[in-house]
Amino acid sequence: MVYITGDVHGDIRRFGAPARRLKKGDTLIVCGDFGMLWEGGEEEEKLLKKLGEKKYTIAFVDGTHENFDLLEQYPVQEWNGGSVHKLNENVYHLMRGQVFSIEEKTFFTFGGGESTEKQMYQAAGKWWEREMPTLEEMKEGAAHLREAGMKVDYIVTHSPPPHMQANLTGSPDIHNQIQAYFETLSKKITYRKWFFGSLHIDRKLSMKNYSVFQAILPVEQEP
Repeated sequence: MVYITGDVHGDIRRFGAPARRLKKGDTLIVCGDFGMLWEGGEEEEKLLKKLGEKKYTIAFVDGTHENFDLLEQYPVQEWNGGSVHKLNENVYHLMRGQVFSIEEKTFFTFGGGESTEKQMYQAAGKWWEREMPTLEEMKEGAAHLREAGMKVDYIVTHSPPPHMQANLTGSPDIHNQIQAYFETLSKKITYRKWFFGSLHIDRKLSMKNYSVFQAILPVEQEP
C-alpha cells in the first residue's frame, strides 16, 4: 500500500505511532519539507539510519525548508523508473519532474516552492535559491509526462496548483514560475488525485485535490 502524508520538518516522531499501521513493503510519501537534512552532522546521520531501518519505504519530494546543499551531495540513482537521491536504506528523495511506478500505479513528483518567510530564513542563513525549480527541471517533467501519455494516477508536490489555493485564500494570482507550471499542468494532465503539503491542513479541496499535513492517507482509498 502507498500512503501520503504532509510536511515533517525533521520531526522523527511522525514516523512512530502515527505510522504504526504501515507494513513491510508499504511506501510512505512525504509532500515536502522533510527536514531530516538541515544542519548536517552525526546526529542527523543517526536519524536517517533509524528511518532506514523501518519496515516500510520512506520517500519525499523536497519542499521549501530543505538544506539543498546537503541533499544534493547524495548521488543520483534510479528507483522505480525515476531519479532519486538515496539518503539511506529505504529513504529516498524523489527528484523533480519524475514519473515513478509504485505498486503498478504512476506518480508524478515535483517538489519545491517559494518560502513565505523568505527574508527571515535568508537572515538566518537557511534559505536556498534551489527551492524554486529550474527551467531544465520543468522541461524534464513535461518530457516525462509526454512519455506517459499526459496521464498519471497520482501527482505529489509540495505546493498546490494556484486554483486550489484560491479555494482557501480567494486569490488565484500566479506569482512565480512553479505556480504557472502547475496551473498549466493541471489543465493538460489526466490524473486521479493530486496531493500537496505546503498549506499545512488536512482537507479534501475538490474531488481530485488533497491538502495533507499530519494525516497519513492511503492513496487508493477515499480519505
